[in-house]
Amino acid sequence: MTTLKGPGAPKTYDGSGLRIGIVHARWNTKIIDALLEGTKKALKDAGVKDENIVVQSVPGSYELPYAVKQLYAASQVQSSSTGVVGAAADLLGSATDLTQLSVSDSSKSSTSTAPFDAIVAIGVLIKGETMHFEYIADAVSHGLMRLQMEGNIPVIFGLLTLLSDEQGLMRAGIGGSGKEGHNHGLDWGSAAVELGVKKRGWNEGKYID
Repeated sequence: MTTLKGPGAPKTYDGSGLRIGIVHARWNTKIIDALLEGTKKALKDAGVKDENIVVQSVPGSYELPYAVKQLYAASQVQSSSTGVVGAAADLLGSATDLTQLSVSDSSKSSTSTAPFDAIVAIGVLIKGETMHFEYIADAVSHGLMRLQMEGNIPVIFGLLTLLSDEQGLMRAGIGGSGKEGHNHGLDWGSAAVELGVKKRGWNEGKYID
């Protein structure tokens, strides 16, 4: 049976200049691990350099909004610190050969210290016998949306809210028995690249299709 669900045929964007963050929960590890690998695969397929993919983990999905906020803040600190060092090196460049060597070496590195262009938040919630599931799903969803709007940073919603383990395995592409399903991490990685590229364009007053 055919389905209408899904984002349609993905567009291709060049992610080679992007820096992407990933924060994932550790609950339901088997599903999380597959989703994480799918996300990273999509990022790398789009050209994002391995050294510009930063992965952090937290205990559970409830911690995702705080971790996303702090991860982005840390990247801003890195960017600011690098800018100060670079400016000082420019001013002192003619003073010593050592300074010139330091600047030259840093320019060769392909590791970015720019603020993240997008962050993917990955978590898996499976409904149990109590209201725990509903409260966490609602809180995390609203928290991530608020971060995206207030922080001006694309936050890709990688939170699976499931009614069974089997649903999670299918959505991680590891369902087995001929029903592997589709790894949603691939979609999240592609979305991060697209939003990262478009965010850069929008910040420059450009529209990117």
